Amino acid sequence: MTMQTQEHGGDIYSASYRMDFSVSINPLGTPHSVRSAVIRSTASLGQYPDVRCRDLRRKLSDRFRIPAHWITCGNGAAELIFAVAQAVKPQTALLVCPGFSEYERALRVAGCQDLRFYLCPRSGGFRIGEDILEQITEDIDMMYLCNPSNPTGILSDQELMVRILEKCRDNKVVLVVDECFLEMTSDPSRHTLMGYIADNPNLLILRSFTKTYAMPGVRLGYCITNNRQMTDRIRDSIQPWPVSIPAQMAGEAALEEEDYLKEARELIQKELRYLKQSFEVVGIQFYDSAANFLLFEGPKNLLELCAKKGILIRDCRNYRGLGTGYFRASVHTRRDNEELCGVLSDIYRTSGHYLTDRAFRARA
Repeated sequence: MTMQTQEHGGDIYSASYRMDFSVSINPLGTPHSVRSAVIRSTASLGQYPDVRCRDLRRKLSDRFRIPAHWITCGNGAAELIFAVAQAVKPQTALLVCPGFSEYERALRVAGCQDLRFYLCPRSGGFRIGEDILEQITEDIDMMYLCNPSNPTGILSDQELMVRILEKCRDNKVVLVVDECFLEMTSDPSRHTLMGYIADNPNLLILRSFTKTYAMPGVRLGYCITNNRQMTDRIRDSIQPWPVSIPAQMAGEAALEEEDYLKEARELIQKELRYLKQSFEVVGIQFYDSAANFLLFEGPKNLLELCAKKGILIRDCRNYRGLGTGYFRASVHTRRDNEELCGVLSDIYRTSGHYLTDRAFRARA
């Protein structure tokens, strides 16, 4: 079976799969209250949505204890990534690699002429080092940074994140921090830069309902900045009525689901430990994710081999800084995770593709 390079996860439409590990959404599934809200929203399909998303922004404002006018809602975080780039129109930008490919696409569409890349070394587990500070200079207009990283799931050191923010502020660099996966780490409040928004008009934070509440079919994301001029330009860059009534009502319902989030975080951390332990036993080289997915290495045809077993994983070859032989699998419930580990164990045993010293010793 020959498969095309994946641009994104979640492509269950090109072929039939029993299990989809390619897209990293909450393993608890969509909350019942969100499903109910979408059903109720059908009564309002004959009217236009609130172009300003007032009720949704008010709820987000209450949750984060920030002014509602700092918040802009969009048709998923992806739309906002492009809108932010259009609003800033940087000539020079800095990207951390490996990283989400849409940052680069958005910058190129916005006419950015000089893209610079900070490569997180494999030898350091793809972690950002202090040497990134040397690349934040006054000739940089904009920087995208994902925390936790996609596709590695690695959380950056909070002290280093603050130093990056300060260096960006001192050099008048717009810093866009993508926190779309942060809510599913064990302690989001320890790693967010949300508390620095008020004093840093060059800081913009991106978040999404998609991953956190398992609702990718309802496109909904938001960005936060205290920079009023930037907010106005972002809104001018977005199409009219970007968020539908079903999406707005789904978001409002999701923000009430505190117990759901707590349960999800506990499940994700438990199952993430299980996957790491299982991968170690099999001999799979993986990286120390804190999020609801795991980056690992394997034979270059692993995508096809898993597909033959009815399992879809994410081939990460299109992530700048990775190349062939890197894959990502999302955290599911125990039964699904056991199925994944069983399939990978069979494939690795057959191919002899053992990557860790422990695995070599165990089979010596």
